[in-house]
Amino acid sequence: MKVTILSFTLAFGVLAAPAIAGPITYSGSSGGRSASVTFSTSGGNLIVDLSNTSLSDALVPTDILTGVFFEMVGNPLLGTVSAKVPLGHAVYDGGTGTDITPGDRVVGGEWAYKNSIVAVPPNNEGISSSGLTIFGSGDLFPGPDLEPPAAPDGIQYGITTAGDNLLTGNTGISNTGLIKSAVQFTLSGFVGEPDAIIASVYFQYGTALDEPGFTPGDTPEPSSLVLLAMGLGGLIACRKRARRGRIN
Repeated sequence: MKVTILSFTLAFGVLAAPAIAGPITYSGSSGGRSASVTFSTSGGNLIVDLSNTSLSDALVPTDILTGVFFEMVGNPLLGTVSAKVPLGHAVYDGGTGTDITPGDRVVGGEWAYKNSIVAVPPNNEGISSSGLTIFGSGDLFPGPDLEPPAAPDGIQYGITTAGDNLLTGNTGISNTGLIKSAVQFTLSGFVGEPDAIIASVYFQYGTALDEPGFTPGDTPEPSSLVLLAMGLGGLIACRKRARRGRIN
């Protein structure tokens, strides 16, 4: 079998695979709750895409994803750049289902970031829409206060489920803004690659640390480039073994 230039190119990519680094996704579920977070980079910024992926209807505050804690090697203090609702998602008024998405899609005045956290080991950094006795007004992302008080508080602007019927739910999630069902955060000052620096995550629901939360049990998913390189490595190894068999 002829080995083409493309094969050499792919083989080179496979040889370089151990040095490839990039985005990392953690996802999982516990009971009826499920969530996903992807860490990627853009320039010197860390991009955090947080989603409540449950298809169930949200009925109580503990169905609302209010934060993510994560372990970062070196515990760096990053800068808060932005918190926005991505296109394809929106902010609704719980109870009425009215779309109240800000025109600029900025929800930073309702979300906070902090490092050197010790309450959820081994995770030392976190992002949350609720105070959780950890986050305060000085930790907020840039943006106007969309719902008093001017601090991360209660269930407001937490992330509801992808399958939520905004017309249902108890008083704990009615008459407050709920994001359906993802937020993208940008943090500055990040050095390195997420899959080499971010070691674990914990998804937090509700408004207190003793309320439901979980650590994903699945192996985190590496970037698609790493997966491609691994697959090509197996293909080329098989071809080499077949060639040796014919020679022998």
